[in-house]
Parts: sequence; C-alpha cells; structure tokens
Amino acid sequence: MRLVPHYRQTPPSASGRSRHDPVLALAGAGISGLFAASARRRIPPPPRRDDTLELTVRRRRVVARDQDVVELTLAAADGGALPRWYPGAHLDLHLPSGLVRQYSLCGDPSATDAYRIAVRRIPGGGGGSVEVHDGLPEGSVVHTHGPRNAFPLTVPGRGSPTRRFRFIAGGIGITPILPMLRAARRLGVDWSMIYTGRSRDSLPFLEEVAAHGSAVLVRTDDESGLPSAATLLGDCPAGTAVYACGPAPMLGAVRAALGGRDDVELHFERFAAAPVVDGRPFEVRVASTGTSVAVAADETLLAALRRAGVAAPYSCQQGFCGTCRTRVLDGAVEHRDTLLTDPERAAGLMLTCVSRACGTSRLTLDL
Repeated sequence: MRLVPHYRQTPPSASGRSRHDPVLALAGAGISGLFAASARRRIPPPPRRDDTLELTVRRRRVVARDQDVVELTLAAADGGALPRWYPGAHLDLHLPSGLVRQYSLCGDPSATDAYRIAVRRIPGGGGGSVEVHDGLPEGSVVHTHGPRNAFPLTVPGRGSPTRRFRFIAGGIGITPILPMLRAARRLGVDWSMIYTGRSRDSLPFLEEVAAHGSAVLVRTDDESGLPSAATLLGDCPAGTAVYACGPAPMLGAVRAALGGRDDVELHFERFAAAPVVDGRPFEVRVASTGTSVAVAADETLLAALRRAGVAAPYSCQQGFCGTCRTRVLDGAVEHRDTLLTDPERAAGLMLTCVSRACGTSRLTLDL
C-alpha cells in the first residue's frame, strides 16, 4: 500500500506519525513505518485577515432529508470572478462571529461565478456549523482567503501510476469526493464508489450521487449494518487509487485492510480529531490572569483551555490551519504538527490543538 494521507481535519500528528493517531493505527506496526516514507504535504497557513475575499451567500438549500445539512452558494461580493480550484480543495471560511472553519468545495471547479459548500449541523460542536445553519441567511457576508487543497486528486496517467479510482465517502465526507467523481467521469478514468451513512435521510446530495448510476453503491447502516472493510473497498484490484473521506473508524478499517497491499494507493482525509496518544499530564499558566490549567494525558491543550473558560483562538483543531498559534513564554514544547516552521518554533510559537509540553514541563502561555 502506498499511503498518501491528507489532513484538513488532520490527526494530531500531521506528518502521519501513527503513534499520535490510534484510530488509524489499526493496521498495526507492520505498516506504521510507511508513514515515515509517505509524502508530507505542507500546506501554508492562510494570509492575514485583511487580505480576504468578501463573499455573499447567494443561495441556501437543504440537501439532506433529515434537514441537518445545508448547502451554501457563495459569490464574490463585488460580482467578480472567483479564484479557480481543483477537486479536493476547501475554503477557510471567516464567519461573522469571528470563527474560522474549513469546508470542502463541492461544486464545479470550472465555475468562477460561485463556490458551493455544504455544512452538517453539529449542535455539540465548536459553534461554526450552528452559526452557518442559523446565522447565515441569503445576503449574509463571509470572508475567505480563497481555495486551498490538502486532499488533491492525482489522476492516473497524469501524475499517478495507478489505473483506476475507488471512492469511499461516509456521510458529510461526500463533499470533497463529489468534484472528484465529475473529474473522473470527464477524464474517462475507470472508477467506482461506495457512499455510506446512518440512513438515507442523513446522506446529503443523495440524488446527485445516485445520478452517476451503477458506478455508485449507496449503503446505509440502518438497512445493512456497519460495512466491513471488504465492502468499503469493493473489488479494489492492483493499480487502484483509493480516495476515502469520512469518520475515523471507517478510515481505520480501510487502512488496516490495505496493510499487506503494495499495489494500491490510499489517499484519505479526516473530518474529526483523533484521540491523544502517548500524552502525559502537564500544567499551563495563562500569563494574563495567572490562571493555572491542568491538561490530562488524553486531553489536548486547546480542549483544556476551553474547558477552563480561557479564550483561545482555534479552528480546525487538528494542526492544519494555524489559527491556534500561541506564544509560549516559558517551558519546553513537544511539537506535534508539521505546519510551523523552524523559525516560528524557535520564536516560541506552538499550536495548542495538537502540541503539548515536553514530559511534565509546565508551560506559560501568552494568553
């Protein structure tokens, strides 16, 4: 298996070190070493906020029968053409509240008049999805720095040695996959797909996906039970490039099943944080208030700060976007990201969503 992980909602170690990602470590030590040799895609952080593109919500539409997924069509506020993008890209969306969240582009990459995203409501999440659902009517204004791509589609014969695609989408994980389906069809590449979720009512864009015909299998848990890795992968002959996006258990099962294959290329993107592994408890001090916060061994620093009511910036919570950059005034940091540069680390910066104190060292944060 040629492992090519992609992280927008990335595991705590964006370099793919499996010791920080137990859910994806189901493949075991036999393939964990492949991470060290896998390609590391360093996605630059977005520019400053004052360099953003203003977008207007042109249209809202519910795209799942359970009413929990809304599609937004976003156009340039000045009516101009929008920057181009390619399958797998996303937007860092600056919401009116000040929150920054990442959403996959799921429309037509050739269209320059509008972007399309879809957002599932997560009532117990960080507030971004609820704001999109309840606080962004048509005519609302949001900002972005333009498309970024951490999950690019590499076409067989045009950058990939593979010959066919197998797409695996779980629930809202369909959003980055949709443009890939269109690209594969347009380019004449052999492909197949499985689309899974709790129920048909919970699946967004169900009719749009079904329009691709027999190349797509829609399978839901309430009708057929949880899918096995063999079901998710299908035939998957030699020379297949697998593109998977969805919940961690699904991705873990796929990776484990491909552990003994060196004739398949796996690309995946996650939408949820992985549990902390190999963590030790430590303590941080908030410089502005003197407040001390204890961080548990299985808890991220960011989660501990939020639990203690400390106002700390964040967005992706997986070490990808850089929103949670925080200066460390004292203490040694164990960096678990691949975003920060060596000069940034030397200047005392850390990402609170994934990085930790070295051992039981106490950190003092410039918050």
